[in-house]
Amino acid sequence: MSSLITDLLRETGGSAVIDGGLATELERHGDDLNDPLWSAKCLFSSPHLIRQVHLDYLENGADIIITASYQATIQGFKAKGYSDEESEALLKRSAEIAFEAREVYDKNCAGCCSGDGEDDGRILKQRPILVAALVGSYGAYLADGSGYSGDYGDAITVEIRRRVQILADSSADLLAFETVSNKLEAEAFAQLLEEEDIKIPAWFSFNSWS
Repeated sequence: MSSLITDLLRETGGSAVIDGGLATELERHGDDLNDPLWSAKCLFSSPHLIRQVHLDYLENGADIIITASYQATIQGFKAKGYSDEESEALLKRSAEIAFEAREVYDKNCAGCCSGDGEDDGRILKQRPILVAALVGSYGAYLADGSGYSGDYGDAITVEIRRRVQILADSSADLLAFETVSNKLEAEAFAQLLEEEDIKIPAWFSFNSWS
């Protein structure tokens, strides 16, 4: 087990709180996510809102925050007119925004009494906070609902390698493969982690439809 995770679990007594839905909170802040990129469009349209949502979750007790990259793909950004280089930079930006929120939170803790307590209802406690770089299913890029069913066949072989490489190199503490519905895709992700000798830990969450 990663020493970062071990330290976190030791600090929290054996359990950790992961943040909640990002898109729901972005919409609550007034953003319109009616877009094929969904919440990932905020990486270029309103990154300050992503940062605020991360911070909100930290101030409400989250120990792990997940980057706004579920539906962020190089193809998706290119469809919006961005170059390959700009698209890759937006993927990296998803992690940078989470780091910024963590830094703001740490500063707020340092400025609040001893850095361990509550301020206006916020939970301000200096503690280990991890950033998980999120890799959504390939179907999320297709934006047609197949990300929940896994019904997109061999298309999973396209694009994923570079996206995982970029997020793994972002200095995030973890990789999070979320809402994986296709066994072949899970196997492809796991093989990629081995082939690229990616050292940071990763988790998989699965979506199953009967």
